[in-house]
Amino acid sequence: MSAEGDRKARRAKLTLAGLAVAAAVLLAGGGYGAAVLLDDDGGPGAPTAGAPAPGAPAKGPSAGPSASGAELSKTPETGPKLKLFKPTGHANGVATGFRHSGVDAVSAAVYWWEEYAWLDDQKARQQLEAVVSPDAPGYVDQQVSEVRKLREQAGLPPSGGTPSAISFTTSVRAVRYYALPVEGEKDGDVIEVWMTYDRYATGPDGKPDTNPLKGELTSVVLRWQNGMWRITNQPGYVKNSSHPVSYFPESPYAWRDGWRQVQRAG
Repeated sequence: MSAEGDRKARRAKLTLAGLAVAAAVLLAGGGYGAAVLLDDDGGPGAPTAGAPAPGAPAKGPSAGPSASGAELSKTPETGPKLKLFKPTGHANGVATGFRHSGVDAVSAAVYWWEEYAWLDDQKARQQLEAVVSPDAPGYVDQQVSEVRKLREQAGLPPSGGTPSAISFTTSVRAVRYYALPVEGEKDGDVIEVWMTYDRYATGPDGKPDTNPLKGELTSVVLRWQNGMWRITNQPGYVKNSSHPVSYFPESPYAWRDGWRQVQRAG
């Protein structure tokens, strides 16, 4: 469920400091850090952004005479929020029931990423098998392998669950999404979703992590397939993926580039 395709390694260092973790199940000592390798494009030429997904913000125009001062000054913090749709069900560790729309695709991506068992290889496999497209052979095994590497870097056995004394919470703060132009696919059937998120931990003593992850970045490409959104890394889709400007809540440039803060449905 991380950034896809031909993209080469972009490091997101997960530093969850201040956790006192004891032997066998937990790490001894006062902290734990690990690096996750996410794919990032290293090839020639910048990829082009596709058309906005149905319901998605349009690609931000450059400032011109027709642009109002109010519009130019909008930021993700001050602009309208993107209201996510609630799932209608839950199966195999993932939210279900998302429909065929851009906002539904974003909602699926957000819920799946917040639920993802990034430190439990068996549960991660179950989740991935439920949502990954059949046109992405090897993707599930690749992602499970990354989970196992992360566990080893954290001093845990390569296979197993999340240490019971530690709990983690992932919270997506903002998204940027566009329909990708794919030959042979209907408009809006392939959507790229970028997400910026925070991740928090609570240690064995019940106290929150003093150094949580903040402002991490990941992306996913979703394809409407067999009546549901599915994750894909099919090269014909991801070759048209886009790269966002940096997300800052107070940045008008982030707003114009399509970044929107998310709002959970009540």
